[in-house]
Order: sequence, then C-alpha cells, then structure tokens
Amino acid sequence: MNSYISKDLQREYDLKRQRAIGEAETRRKELLERLPRYEELLIRKNKLAIEMAKTMLKGNDLDRQIAEENMKIKLGEIDREIETLFVSEGLPKDYIYPKFECGKCEDTGFIRLGNKETRCSCFTQKVVNITYKQNNMLRLEDENFNTFDIAYFSNKVDKEKYQSDKSPLQNIEDIKKLSISFVNNLDNPCQKNLLFTGRAGTGKTFMSSAIAHSAVNKGYSVLYQTAPLLMDMIIEAKFAGYKDETKKEQYNRVFDVDLLIIDDLGTENLSNTKFTELFNIINTRLLKDKKTIISTNLTLQDLAVQYDDRVMSRLIGNYTICRFFGDDIRLKKKKMC
Repeated sequence: MNSYISKDLQREYDLKRQRAIGEAETRRKELLERLPRYEELLIRKNKLAIEMAKTMLKGNDLDRQIAEENMKIKLGEIDREIETLFVSEGLPKDYIYPKFECGKCEDTGFIRLGNKETRCSCFTQKVVNITYKQNNMLRLEDENFNTFDIAYFSNKVDKEKYQSDKSPLQNIEDIKKLSISFVNNLDNPCQKNLLFTGRAGTGKTFMSSAIAHSAVNKGYSVLYQTAPLLMDMIIEAKFAGYKDETKKEQYNRVFDVDLLIIDDLGTENLSNTKFTELFNIINTRLLKDKKTIISTNLTLQDLAVQYDDRVMSRLIGNYTICRFFGDDIRLKKKKMC
C-alpha cells in the first residue's frame, strides 16, 4: 500500500473519528442540560457500577458471579429507561453515541480478525479510489440495483430483431438476478466471472455500477476503469520500471483488488504489448481467484477477431456471457425529458 497515500488517509480517518466523538459528546452535554432525568439515570448507573465492583472484590467466586448477574440486570433496566426517555423526546436510541462513517472499524481504518489487526475494507477502497482517481465510482449512489428501472425495457419478443426467444425485459431481469447472485458470492471459487456484451445504451454500464455499489457496501474493494485508461496505466507503470511508488501501487491493485471491472473493452488502442497485458490481467486474476467483470460493445465474433486465442479461451471458459439487447435506453431517457 502506498505509504504516502496511507499516511495522509490515516490522518483523515483520525480527524473524522475525533469529529464524530466530539459531536457525540456535544449531544450528550446538551441532553444533560435539557433533561434532568437523563442526568439522574447516569448518576444512578455510575453509583451502581461502583457498588457492584466493590461487592465483587470482597466476595468469593459464587458471590462475584451473583453480583455480576445482578449488575447486568440492574444496568439493563437503567439503559432501557434511558432509551424510553429518548424515544419520548423523539430521539433515536443511539443519539449520544458517535456516528461513525464505517460501523465496522469505527473510523479507525483497522479491524481485528482473531488476534490479527488488518486494514478495513473501507480504507482499502479509499486507497484504490485515490490511486486511480476513479470518477466511475462517483455515480454508484445513483446507479445501483435499487434504482435500476426495468420500465425502459420492452416486454415484446422479437426474435428477428434481437436474435432471442426472450423479450428485452425478460433478458434484463434474468441478468439482474444473475448479477445479484454474483455479488452475493464473490468469495465462491466455483463462481465464474462475468462478460457483458451488447451495443451501447442497453444497460451494461448501469449493471456494472450496480454490482460495484453492492460489492463496496459488502466490504469488498472494487476497481472500476475503462479499458483504454486501465491499459495505458499498466503500460506506463511497466515502462516506469516500478520505481514510481504510485504507479507501482496502481499496477499491483489491478491484480489484488477483490473485484475488477473493465468497461468498454475493445475501445483501447491495440498493440502486441496491450494484448499481452490484457491476457496477464485476466489470467493472473483467475489464478488468484479474484473476480472480474468485463463489459464490451463488441460481439463474441468481433472479440475473436480483435483478440488472440489465449484471451478468448479464458473469456469463453471462465466467464458467464450475458448478452444485453433492446432499444437504446439513453435515447429513451432523452425523449422523456
């Protein structure tokens, strides 16, 4: 992980955590002034804890066990009374607690797995975003499974037009189900990767964004880039000889990120070097069992003409192929505006 990015980001996390704790303390003080009953309950709670602690120090094992159980019961009763007081004032039960951005690490940037402390996925994702300056990630709040509107897809079967026995609506609903299953099973080594094909405006990018949104919310790191930008970054990093720490980080992330989404495959400027690097990305991630989604406007036949047998064998053998079809959604949206 890039040390400069990591240090700067950790400072942001420390400030963010301190701010959340400070805001919680301000809310607590405001309540103490406004609600005398709340202060009374806190005083009772503190006195009870002290009394129980003294009892536990004096007695034998059985006495300590009984004292501990009694303390839990009585403290629980006070906590419930505090909750009831908050509700009566129209406040959430957790009003006095810090509102951390990440509930898993509580804005520390670290989580504990057994005896080991490791970076939280939220921190890792921010490093990925900073490293690649991913504008694609900014639209995830708008493009996700909840905002996916099937009204733009026709329910009419037209085998001659779409070369399918399904309507565009049925097809996109099937792809959506498959995509949800995919993101729910990212850790499953038996699950194939996804290859989205179809002409522009049929929902490929939106579906990719929806998967990315869900994966990030589940704690996975996601790298979402167009093929031209991704390949240029890879080549630039290799020519730099990995001496540039940022470029080295960019290169390594392509292979290590939990989910890599390559958009617009086929629009990059082609060269033998890029063919080799594309195969290296696809093959290495397969060997590492890291999931990948590739989206392209090209048909399988077009891909076979443009890329060599090594790339095509990996795509056909290790990817579930989803063909998107239907009218151009972007044009439909413009007409409706």
